Amino acid sequence: MLVAAAVCPCPPLLVPEVAAGAAPELDAARAACADALGVLAAARPDLLAVVGPAEETGTCPEGTPGSFRGFGVDVAVRLGASATSAPGAPRAEPQGVLPPSLAVAAWLLERTGWSDAPIEGLGIAEPTTAERCIQTGRELAARAGRVALLVMGDASACRTLKAPGYLDERAAPFDASVARALGSADVPALQELDIALARELQASGRAPWQVLAGAAEAADLAAALLYEDAPYGVGYLVATWS
Repeated sequence: MLVAAAVCPCPPLLVPEVAAGAAPELDAARAACADALGVLAAARPDLLAVVGPAEETGTCPEGTPGSFRGFGVDVAVRLGASATSAPGAPRAEPQGVLPPSLAVAAWLLERTGWSDAPIEGLGIAEPTTAERCIQTGRELAARAGRVALLVMGDASACRTLKAPGYLDERAAPFDASVARALGSADVPALQELDIALARELQASGRAPWQVLAGAAEAADLAAALLYEDAPYGVGYLVATWS
């Protein structure tokens, strides 16, 4: 059953080495993410599932490596501690690497010293239907007695003329509606997000948010919106459900 969730943005710019001289501009977002992860730790979950956008849908077991070399910096991360079957047993390296969104999640978890529960990652491809996302969330919530979710994803990328997707007047209202839903644990609103509009606005968080909506159907959680802004013309939201 879902007992807590944290929603965070996933730009590699959250990593100061990637942001370089612009790093201070996201200090407030980093602080909000750290606070959100604190809510997950306080929930004392049996399992932490990390969900984020990816080119292809697929799982990433605990210990899967990732890096930000593709963004010009030699920073490596790993999704939690790589588990072994017994003390002293050979460590089996997971196959593959983390998609960027889960690499950001791994960086956040390392930064906050997460060691409270086993971790698994799940990348969700953008074309995934709402129905599939919701069902995936239900399945994740049933994985353990106390499940927490770390949900990675950005809102629209069309808030300003210099945004990655240029200016779209629909972006700000879309982001505001998502912020209201995340800030009030409005499960139906997330389940009914306009997939076509989200795609046009390049909102990478749509599918992960709908996974959260499926996981939270029977959870009756309270929510708080910790951060809402659009630096670089991209909507970044941080919220907690507990």
